[in-house]
Amino acid sequence: MYLSGSKWSMNKRKRHSNPWRVILLLCLVGGFVYLNEIVVPKTEPWFVPTPTATRSPDSFINEAESFLADGKIQPAIASYKNAILADPKNVSNYIKVARLLTYTGNYVEAATQAENALLLNPNNSMALAIRGWAIGLGGDYLTALESLKNAVKSDPNNGTAYAYYAEVLALQQQSGQDTIGTLEQAIEYSQLAMEKAPGSMETHRARGLILELTSNYAEAALEFEAAIAQNGDIADLHIALGRNYRVLERYEDAVSEFIRANALNPNDYIPEYYISRTYASIGDFVKAIQFGEQAIKDSPTDPLLHGNLGVLYYRYKQFNRSIDSLRLAIQGGTTADGIVVEGLPLDYGRVSEFYYIYGLALAREGQCGEALRIAQSLVQIVPDDIYAVANAEEMNIMCQIQVNKPSTPFPSGTGEPTTDVTSTVESTPEP
Repeated sequence: MYLSGSKWSMNKRKRHSNPWRVILLLCLVGGFVYLNEIVVPKTEPWFVPTPTATRSPDSFINEAESFLADGKIQPAIASYKNAILADPKNVSNYIKVARLLTYTGNYVEAATQAENALLLNPNNSMALAIRGWAIGLGGDYLTALESLKNAVKSDPNNGTAYAYYAEVLALQQQSGQDTIGTLEQAIEYSQLAMEKAPGSMETHRARGLILELTSNYAEAALEFEAAIAQNGDIADLHIALGRNYRVLERYEDAVSEFIRANALNPNDYIPEYYISRTYASIGDFVKAIQFGEQAIKDSPTDPLLHGNLGVLYYRYKQFNRSIDSLRLAIQGGTTADGIVVEGLPLDYGRVSEFYYIYGLALAREGQCGEALRIAQSLVQIVPDDIYAVANAEEMNIMCQIQVNKPSTPFPSGTGEPTTDVTSTVESTPEP
């Protein structure tokens, strides 16, 4: 018996399972397992940047060599630095970038890169040689020569090391920091470079410097020409060739070489300095002043450049401008642009010329009190400088004329400086 209309039954029928439903459930479970175990581990997380492919060190090296073939030294340096980042244990890349940095005048960084190579291989002859060369070009001759000594000791057949050794010794001799036998040793090492690496650019370069130092200018020019024939993209080789052309009175060729150097390294004041000196040698003071002013723009704190410009103004008979520039070079001070310039104490060489030209300009403008003090200093401090002493006497004569006949023009030729304007082996201004 059961109750009519009730939802409950004491004899409820058993429900049978649906096979299709079971199959569907099994498929869903299997799909979930597949996604969790197979697909998800291989899927990159969303919103995470996809890493780019890393370039090989060789690709940077090939790029650098391609830049060098086109004469592009700065881009080549950047590519070699990228090669170093990609492979920090490759000694040769440090050496290559150190050499290029030396060519561009970055001596401190060049030495650092060479030292990085030495951290990996302390006895690497070429790293020791380039380190010594860069340090020597920077003016620290003792440290440089020690490094170069170790370079040739590490590899007695390294002709480039001997060439660098000879060059640094030649620069030491020229700077006046030489010792007994420095020049002879430089000649000896240049000959060893010729023996070990007779046709290398470095050998021609070293031989050229030594021949120039010993006043063999024609032979020096040939050596620098040979060096440039191997690599025409090094600015200081063109400067060196231009110096020797200048003393050989090949003035157009000299200016051409200095202009090429300036194009290769536009921020360097030295080519413009030498151009100004070359035009002064042939009496073209308009162009000489133009390039003298440009050199100052490249290195405005250098008193030697202001002194050079003062000499040019004097020769162009702009005496007040000459006094202003030479006073800044000698006494120091601040330029119109607010640049501080350190004064130069009286010494032999180009500095003595600045002093006696300054004294002559003062005497010509009637400022004889200061002019006579300059004349006295020249006689007392640089008595062996025949040009300085002769011009000191000229100041005395001019001031005597001023005392006796203050309104009378100076006789023709009075105040013309006695000097050597064609000297080639001279100290260039320091940066």
